[in-house]
Amino acid sequence: MFHVVLHQPEIPPNTGNIIRLCANVGAQLHLIHPLGFDLEDSKLRRAGLDYHEFTSVQQHASFEDFCDTVRPPRILACSTRGKQGYADVLFQSGDALLFGPETRGLPQALLDALPPEHLLRIPMRPGNRSLNLSNAVAVILYEAWRQQGFAGGVI
Repeated sequence: MFHVVLHQPEIPPNTGNIIRLCANVGAQLHLIHPLGFDLEDSKLRRAGLDYHEFTSVQQHASFEDFCDTVRPPRILACSTRGKQGYADVLFQSGDALLFGPETRGLPQALLDALPPEHLLRIPMRPGNRSLNLSNAVAVILYEAWRQQGFAGGVI
């Protein structure tokens, strides 16, 4: 199982889409406060459809609280400032896949605390800034799951 960690997400439909994604892949979702929305937001619920009951969503007061509570063996952060291609990483069950807020990405201090090889980047064409958060999570989470032979899934 993988842990998808959203650090201070801001846009309800993105988080709703990620709830649905985690339910389909069997990943656990962690939300780091503060959130830019209420978890009862209708846009969040609509995007997640009826998948809320099929995945575990945990909330954490801070990134430190997440680390202390979950103690993942490895944290891999997705960032436009990363140098390691996501497809070049050998993902392991239990990995925490960390994503930043939509408008500003992960804080530099948090990135600086991780080994450079744990800062993942999704390739893009020159001049483009970023992918939509839920798309970025899908790209990396499906690659991680693929490497695990789609364990628990039906192909």
